[in-house]
Amino acid sequence: MATSPSLLELLELRGFRRLLATRLLSQLSDGIFQAALAAYVVFSPERQPTPTAIASAFAVLLLPFSVVGPFAGVLLDRWRRRQVLVNGNLLRLVFCLGTAALVAAHAPTGAFFVAALAVTGVNRFVLSGLSAALPHVVSENLLIAANSLAPTAGTLAATLGGGGAFLVRLALPAGAWSNALLVCLAGLGYACAALAASTLGKDSLGPDRAHLDEAAGTSVRSAVVDTARGLLDGLRHLLHDCRPAARALGAVAVCRFCYGLLLVVLLMLCRNSFVAPSDQAGGIRWLGTALAASAGGYFSAAALTPWAGRRLTVPGWLTTCCALGAVLTAALGLFFTPWPTMAAAYFLGLLTQGAKISTDTAVQSGVDDAYRGRVFALYDVLFNGALVAAAALCALVLPVSGRSVPVVLTAAALYAATALAYGATRPWRAARATPDAAPTTP
Repeated sequence: MATSPSLLELLELRGFRRLLATRLLSQLSDGIFQAALAAYVVFSPERQPTPTAIASAFAVLLLPFSVVGPFAGVLLDRWRRRQVLVNGNLLRLVFCLGTAALVAAHAPTGAFFVAALAVTGVNRFVLSGLSAALPHVVSENLLIAANSLAPTAGTLAATLGGGGAFLVRLALPAGAWSNALLVCLAGLGYACAALAASTLGKDSLGPDRAHLDEAAGTSVRSAVVDTARGLLDGLRHLLHDCRPAARALGAVAVCRFCYGLLLVVLLMLCRNSFVAPSDQAGGIRWLGTALAASAGGYFSAAALTPWAGRRLTVPGWLTTCCALGAVLTAALGLFFTPWPTMAAAYFLGLLTQGAKISTDTAVQSGVDDAYRGRVFALYDVLFNGALVAAAALCALVLPVSGRSVPVVLTAAALYAATALAYGATRPWRAARATPDAAPTTP
């Protein structure tokens, strides 16, 4: 997070305040929409949730980041970013209203997922636009502080939005109309985000006129092909010239895969094991508690990782996160009872985010600047794809009760194998030879 003087300086900037308000409203609405999606897929009384349905929900939430994400910049460099924020949020309002109508009408599950995919697909452009616009509203000396504050505040807003939506859902009667109302609330939040973005100047967020003219001279098809080639160049550079960063990316992908396995286990436990399957409110309360615990772990990681990185080195802390993941998964995950599971949610949130922050730092400090953007695009694909792959595996092997000793032990074994494999390369020796980069926030 930013220090107090930097925070005060940032909040004195009108453009930054308005861009931050747009982010907070947008990500608050993301949290509401994600809670509505969970309520529909997992806690609808007329539906019997399965690991397959949950895997489909993960695909809806994350595949736009993997498939659309790397190519979003092609269009963001051709459109005024202020208009991306305004029109993107208005478009999500329209899609939310359509999704709510499908939920209220008990439309087929496939139609609902297509509509939800449209909402999350636009989200990729909005989040990328928010990041690309930031240098236009703060000076260079405040950019690090702004990059620390804005994403962390956005994550907190999404967490509050999701938690608030679960509380609203508990106060409403069970049924399709209650889920539809949550989707409409998300749409209202997107409308407010569009209104906040409209207070910014039309050309205040870029791209600069010179970049717009340059982009206009290149076809979208050519730009997409060039982007795909650039991603391949980034992959070759990563594998041949930046092996420490490549190993860190491999380690965090396995951690994310394990987290995905355990997250699906958690969802099924909350729905079918911690309470009677007919007790929708009880299941929602347990899931809300687990998500709050996991969010607490994420924010604890933001505070703990800089300290741990200085003492253990960044690669050493990444290795420690993997090793602790193995121990805690085996120690807490096999009870299949509520409170050990809540404790596991907290610690795995902390360790997963600690591993991610460490990997962010390894990539930032170990990859040439000319390739860094492309490597981070690959990172997004790998990070989100690992969670979808984990959910797909659970769809094949996890019982609807969520009680699966083999799945939990598989996650623990993968954590342990990653700690051994990554630690065996002794990456911290190289890390001590160069100054540590400052870890990023969630």
